[in-house]
Amino acid sequence: MTLLALAVRGRGAVDTDETVLHADDEGLLRGRAAFETLRVYGGRPFKLSEHLARLEASAGRLGLRAIPPSEFRELAATALERAGEDEAVLRLLWTAGRVGGEPVALALVSTLPPHLEPLRERGVRAISLLGLRADAPWLLAGVKSTSYAVNIAAEEEARRRGADDAIFVTADGVVLEGPVTNVWWRRDDELFTPSLELGILAGVTRATLLELAPRVGYRVRDGAFELAELGAADEAFTSSSVRELMPIAQLDGRPVGDGKPGQAARELQASLRQAARPQQYATRGR
Repeated sequence: MTLLALAVRGRGAVDTDETVLHADDEGLLRGRAAFETLRVYGGRPFKLSEHLARLEASAGRLGLRAIPPSEFRELAATALERAGEDEAVLRLLWTAGRVGGEPVALALVSTLPPHLEPLRERGVRAISLLGLRADAPWLLAGVKSTSYAVNIAAEEEARRRGADDAIFVTADGVVLEGPVTNVWWRRDDELFTPSLELGILAGVTRATLLELAPRVGYRVRDGAFELAELGAADEAFTSSSVRELMPIAQLDGRPVGDGKPGQAARELQASLRQAARPQQYATRGR
């Protein structure tokens, strides 16, 4: 992705090559920073209020000093105006700042990753990796922080093994989530997804799909499910704000279903786009 625009709390839009963090910012030194990444459709960030609520919750769990949500809205609008792109990625970053200083807020607008649509057409090859069930308070379950090294390492391990993505499972084989995604699968007309009680991230797109699925004829069950159930599904997919729905064609070298993107993934992807671009779809329907 290419950075298109940058806005900084107290400074507004700045050049994307300009220095905006001090070397002793706690976000840099200790990972004491929260962030949200969301997709921009038609120049508008989708589910911005929900992302801001999760950002505020993450910051609270990390002990960051308060920043009003209105400031992030203003930064987002400034960065989007500077970028001038209708379809993009918006990232909001909230760091602790320097010790004893003010917290830092940034809004970054970048281009969409170019590989997403070809990968959606093919379906991803995923591998299962040992993950950690975050069921203790100090493990920061559901917090979206910049302490992302494990997630990045998991994606690198997947690529090293010739796959596209990873799925975390517990030592006893319970499915958790992907490094940056929630996980879903279908059997007949029923969808399954891991429960938030497992300590996984409460994905904004996950919540949107819980609303959309019944409208297109799917029942949803969330709970603790074993990896074998995912492997034996009729189809599987992941969800995230930027990647949207991404079909899983293979898991640990074996096809899921017929090894092709499935019906539920296609229908829910279309429903998600319709929810994100209601005006565009209404115009097409006339």
